[in-house]
Amino acid sequence: MKMLHLLRHAKSSWKENVEDRERALNRRGREAARRIGKHLANTVGPRETLELVLAKFAVTPRYVIEDELYAASQEDLMDRLRRLSEEEVNVLLIGHNPGLHELAVTLGETNSPGFPVLALGKFPTTACASFEISGPWSTLVLSRHRLVDYVTPASLAGEKD
Repeated sequence: MKMLHLLRHAKSSWKENVEDRERALNRRGREAARRIGKHLANTVGPRETLELVLAKFAVTPRYVIEDELYAASQEDLMDRLRRLSEEEVNVLLIGHNPGLHELAVTLGETNSPGFPVLALGKFPTTACASFEISGPWSTLVLSRHRLVDYVTPASLAGEKD
């Protein structure tokens, strides 16, 4: 069984006059990324989101940064996931809305416990949806997958660090 985690980048600062993907995270974004990172490490946007999330892992997983995926559409994200090697069994994709949220809704089994909240709500910054993927990556679009976890910084606010 493979796992796919879709993580929206953390909240960035609008004070800087640079492209969105190059902005530093604001305080709230850094705190949220750490909280989600701890949650992911216990259960299994910028580049700063990746660094903060991976900081909670005992062993840093292998990662690849593909700039073209930052603001990619649902179709482009799906296409990239279908090209993953079958050796990849635990994948974290960090991206931007609306493509990331649309992908999560497209992938999720509608009878999964967290699906109604995912489908009807927003996919806020640093939200993370995790799916069990039973088939090959190449056939990802052909079926829906069990949503095993959907967390937001607000849903984890009560957890202790």
